[in-house]
Amino acid sequence: MTRTPFERGRIISFIDAVFSIAMTLLVLEVAIPTYEAVAEKGTWGILAGLIPNFIGLLVSFLVTAVYWIAHLRIMSYVVDFDKKLLWLNIFLLLFVVLMPFSTSFYVNGFDLLGPFVFYSSNLAAIGLFNYLIVRYVVKKEIATQGIDPITGQWESWRAFNSFGVWAIAAILGFFFPWVARFFFIAIFIFQAIINAHFKKKMSKTVSS
Repeated sequence: MTRTPFERGRIISFIDAVFSIAMTLLVLEVAIPTYEAVAEKGTWGILAGLIPNFIGLLVSFLVTAVYWIAHLRIMSYVVDFDKKLLWLNIFLLLFVVLMPFSTSFYVNGFDLLGPFVFYSSNLAAIGLFNYLIVRYVVKKEIATQGIDPITGQWESWRAFNSFGVWAIAAILGFFFPWVARFFFIAIFIFQAIINAHFKKKMSKTVSS
C-alpha cells in the first residue's frame, strides 16, 4: 500500500494558525484596568504601572514574529513533510504555545531571576527547534529545491543566532541580571552582521 504524503498546505496552515493564536494571546497579559482604578490612579498612573506588561508584550510579539518569518522562509523550500520534519514542527509549536504563559510569568516577576530564566529558556527552545528544522530542511532539500550551500549556511546561521542569544541571556541572568534582560537586542545586531557577511559572500560567488 502506497503511503499518501502529508498535505503540505494543511500542515503549514495549522502551524501559521498556532503562531497567530499564541501571538494574539500575548495581549491578555496587559490587564484591562477597572473604572475604580482609573479614577483613583488616573490614566497616566495606570499606564505607567503597566509598562512592564507592555514591554513583555512588545518583546514577545516581535521575537515570535521573527521566528514565524524565519519559519515561513524555510518552509518555502519544503516539497513534502516526512515524520521527522512533522515532529520537529510539533515540538516547535509546543514552546510557541507556552509563550503567553512564560511572558506572563516573567512580567509578574520582572525583577526576579527565575521568571526571566524560564522566559529566556522558552525562547531559546523555540530557537533550538527552529534551528533543527532549518538544518534538516537544508540537508533534505538542498539537492532538489536549488538551495545552494551558501544559502544553506546563511539560513542556518540566522536560525542559530536567535537560539544562541536567548540561551546566553538565560545564563547571563545568573551573573548580570540587568544586562541579560536587554541582551535580546544582540539578535538584531548579529543578524545584520550575518546578513552583511553572506551578502558579500554571495556577490563574490556571482562575480566569479
